[in-house]
Amino acid sequence: MIGKSKHLFVFVLALLLSACGGDDDNPTPVDNTKDREAILTHWADNIIKPSYTNFSSRLDLMITRSEAFTATPTVATLQEFRNAWIDAYTEWQKAELFEFGPADKYTIRNFFNIYPADVTGITSNISDPSANLDLPSSYARQGFPALDYLLNGLGDDDAAIVEKYTTDADAAKRLAYIERIVLRMQTLINNVITEWNGAYRDTFIASTGLDIGSSMGAVVNAYVLHYERFIRSGKIGIPAGVIGTIVGSPFPEKVEAFYKKDISRVLAQIAHQAAIDFFNGKSFNGGTEGPSFKSYLNALDAKDANTGTLLSTIIDNQFTTINGKLAQLMPDLSQQIGTDNEAMVDVYTNMQTAVRYLKVDMSSAMSITITYTDNDGD
Repeated sequence: MIGKSKHLFVFVLALLLSACGGDDDNPTPVDNTKDREAILTHWADNIIKPSYTNFSSRLDLMITRSEAFTATPTVATLQEFRNAWIDAYTEWQKAELFEFGPADKYTIRNFFNIYPADVTGITSNISDPSANLDLPSSYARQGFPALDYLLNGLGDDDAAIVEKYTTDADAAKRLAYIERIVLRMQTLINNVITEWNGAYRDTFIASTGLDIGSSMGAVVNAYVLHYERFIRSGKIGIPAGVIGTIVGSPFPEKVEAFYKKDISRVLAQIAHQAAIDFFNGKSFNGGTEGPSFKSYLNALDAKDANTGTLLSTIIDNQFTTINGKLAQLMPDLSQQIGTDNEAMVDVYTNMQTAVRYLKVDMSSAMSITITYTDNDGD
């Protein structure tokens, strides 16, 4: 009996030693698609930093054109300034979704793109050169929406607009206000870029957890919030009257770039495509796909419980549907609302479906807690 027990002990010990030694001889392969450090590195180096750099170059050109206009206000310099404003505003749509880290620290979106423009407030600030632009009440008095009003909304044509900067009693004050807000934009974006080019990039990549304070948690929250509140609601839902203080009453004057009018749809399209590209990990330069929300969801084998379809495929298909519906809208979304608001509501409804996939299904599959709140019925 003792002999049998001894043999059994030796056998079990051999199994344990074999199991321990097996890891050294045949190490378990690392699934790089779940490597959050690789995802964060790709985002930082191939998407976020290049996007900010490209936007900054467009903003610099806009500032150069603004300086030419404020030095010599003519129809020609106004048009050149306006064209540069459109280019910078377009590029901003690709960078606005990165409202985490330095952008969140400086709350840069609040100073760049809160609309509709507060015309009364802009007029007040023009009269008071010392007006505090850091106050929440001043958010809609600066940035791209304020420039929209100042470049496109002061007269019926370019000649009438130029008069506001040449012969009008407040001409000099208007020119000074333009100088003030464009230089403020340059300072803010430079602050963000400086931090990304400094220690923050490594800090961002090193935070590989999934907790509320992690980089992945911050990015998921910022991404979903941007899609829900600033694409779905801001660009579509609020102007269409689907959500807001008076549900069912359209507000065409609340579309983005209201005074320029004919770029409101393209701004929405570019912002939406930027969200798609980030979901798929598309590099800013070259367009190749890298580690991303999509690859991470696939590595987790996140699927629809009923159909077995990959969640990433479901989300991408919904994005494609939305792109098709956006393309059918008029270039001027305020005109679209007045002509056929149901088409705007349809876009909103489809974006709301995408919000549920992102905010509920994606975040749940990734074990990310959504920390922001929204009160319009997700």
